[in-house]
Amino acid sequence: MDNVFDVLKERGLIAQTTHEEEIRELLGNEKVTFYIGFDPTADSLHVGHFLQMVVMRHMQNYGHRPIALVGGGTGHIGDPSGRTDMRKMMTKEVIDHNCECFKEQLSKIIDFSDGKAIMVNNADWLLDLNYVEFIREIGSCFSVNQMLTAECFKQRLEKGLSFLEFNYMLMQSYDFLALSRKYNCKLELGGDDQWSNILGGINLCRRKDQKQVYGMTFTLLTNSEGKKMGKTASGAVWLSPEKTSPYDFYQYWRNVDDADVCKCLKLLTFIPMDEIREYEKLEGSQLNPVKERLAFELTSMVHGNEEAVKAREAARAVFSGAGNADNMPSADISESEVKDGMPILDLLVKVGLIPSKGEGRRLITQGGISVNGEKVTDISLVITPESFDGGKIVVKKGKKSFLRIDLK
Repeated sequence: MDNVFDVLKERGLIAQTTHEEEIRELLGNEKVTFYIGFDPTADSLHVGHFLQMVVMRHMQNYGHRPIALVGGGTGHIGDPSGRTDMRKMMTKEVIDHNCECFKEQLSKIIDFSDGKAIMVNNADWLLDLNYVEFIREIGSCFSVNQMLTAECFKQRLEKGLSFLEFNYMLMQSYDFLALSRKYNCKLELGGDDQWSNILGGINLCRRKDQKQVYGMTFTLLTNSEGKKMGKTASGAVWLSPEKTSPYDFYQYWRNVDDADVCKCLKLLTFIPMDEIREYEKLEGSQLNPVKERLAFELTSMVHGNEEAVKAREAARAVFSGAGNADNMPSADISESEVKDGMPILDLLVKVGLIPSKGEGRRLITQGGISVNGEKVTDISLVITPESFDGGKIVVKKGKKSFLRIDLK
């Protein structure tokens, strides 16, 4: 295909556009500078952000120039979109640290060499604004009545929306104006929950500079039941190896439902559509190699080929019951702690495999815990140094969660 718009549409990535024909023509006829914003609400990006990074790479592959905007300024307020409560306030030091972490992760997917992409921080223009001037120049362009009809505000009005958060739309809209003026940025992209904020920026550019700019949103990453993907029982699936290990990241994708695997291949990988269409003809156990490919592709993109190979080998070893568990997630326990025996429930809580002893009792009663391949049936089981085979034991929780515990 000659136009990246057609690629994004074919893969199901586009949710809404402000001017579909004009955007398609623009992307087909010139090299467009566009931007996506990432607010530094944590010290790592997560799977939801990854879809946006993939879109940026698709665009870059066709010669368009991405601007990755990290929200060092807007992070001081917090986006109310999709929230039922106010975000936790962060210090400037935490925000700056998070922005640095984002830069490193974005660089794994986006090529920032030789000006092919730009990374900017909206703290550079937002934090020095004069409030009275800003309200006069920018606030006058926004209708409160119109703002209150935006989805991001409507769902918060019943529970309470602070004036601080109400300013967020103005700040994000100002970002588009600033990037339009400095970099001739013509297109803002974002998740579908950003639609109202994107419209605000387009309106502001038109009113202040009489300039036509555009907006496009992506599909949110949801499963076949309409639930957001990228969450586990223990929280978000992060791109940082310190927060979600490469093995756990691999396992998350290896274990997606049959109904979701081809959708994930379309949205999150660069595998050609012809191959994916062939995969769509498969069902049941035939999809296992496809899930393995999905998991390997994504782990390789985020953590590198070497870590992806390790994760794949570890997964194959534990599921086949063969091979070693060297690449499996692990935890340490000192010999002195188990010298006189440690109850299995205490051990599982200590290494973080279960949140509470109550949860452990339930799992054991239901046959959901195994140690070194043997199902635990006694909730009073005691683990001693002799329980460790070669200085380690492998604990399996449920069907898909494994942990190697090393005796130190």
